Amino acid sequence: MTPTSRNPDSTPVLKPSTLVELLRWRALPQAEQPAYTFLTDGETDEAHLTYQDLDRQARAIGAQLQQLEASGKRILLLYPPGLEYIAAFFGCLYAGAVAVPAYPPDPNRLNRTLPRPQAIVADAQATTALTTAFIQSMAELVFDEAPDLQALTWIATDELTDGPDDWHDPQVSADALAFLQYTSGSTAAPRGVMLTHKNLLHNSALIRAGFGHTPESRGVIWLPPYHDKSSLRLAASARKCSTRVTVWPKRHSSSPVVSKQSRRSRSRSMALP
Repeated sequence: MTPTSRNPDSTPVLKPSTLVELLRWRALPQAEQPAYTFLTDGETDEAHLTYQDLDRQARAIGAQLQQLEASGKRILLLYPPGLEYIAAFFGCLYAGAVAVPAYPPDPNRLNRTLPRPQAIVADAQATTALTTAFIQSMAELVFDEAPDLQALTWIATDELTDGPDDWHDPQVSADALAFLQYTSGSTAAPRGVMLTHKNLLHNSALIRAGFGHTPESRGVIWLPPYHDKSSLRLAASARKCSTRVTVWPKRHSSSPVVSKQSRRSRSRSMALP
């Protein structure tokens, strides 16, 4: 990845071809810079993920998937809002796999929430599910009703023992499929859209230009992790090298809370449902 020009502050203007290439570069000069911040209570309690942390976690997850020969395969992501989802999303890319975000079924509302991930698994032909140990334990309770979910290879990314040093660069191309974005399925069966690394980088460049982002810019996301704009903003944040303040509350925060957080973080952009 060779810089073709320089920013006013003399930092190089990068022309990455994939998100893997981009994040690997960010993990060097901006290693200790916070890349994402999750507000665990939706307001003030913060958890941070630096570029170095994200790269290390993505390599560990990617290495686990590479052991399963997951390159090019579709990987279901079942996560609650939080930093674990971000690491898993990039972990899929680090393995040359295809991320398929979905929301975990609610054991108390299986009739409404179970059919969507089942439809996504069938359509995407997913082979593996990444999640947390807690979500996996909850999913196991519905395996009798969902043998298609039981058939997946399940990995709890918060319990991985293999380290990032086992990872090797998958050498994916710009035209490689990065993730599948599915519709909500509220009015019909979920339908997926195929997005490549090139698509994501192009969209993030448009977001950067449209909002006038700089390396010091910050933004607020108030969207669930499986939402299309949420995944696109993840790519945009990695590209423009800013701290992305992420609300993603377990409960819906009020508009005043979101506005307050935007002012508090000096946000230049917001992503809302």
